[in-house]
Amino acid sequence: MTDPYRITDAPVAAPKKPGGLLRPLLWLVLFISAAANVVLSTAADNPWISSAFGLVAVLCAVTLLVHHRRNRTRES
Repeated sequence: MTDPYRITDAPVAAPKKPGGLLRPLLWLVLFISAAANVVLSTAADNPWISSAFGLVAVLCAVTLLVHHRRNRTRES
């Protein structure tokens, strides 16, 4: 219950960002794996290695999209 005699309002705590450390970590892994995919697809003889980094990049991108869609604010 609020105090009707209070002169100042109580400070409102900032809402916590969903994801915290997950999103920056996913972006970092996405950039590193995409760069490794580009470098290894042109330099390495083994296509499996570059494909593995490409798969990691795709998984990070999909995870970022799902995280964004689940934690976005509804505008109506």
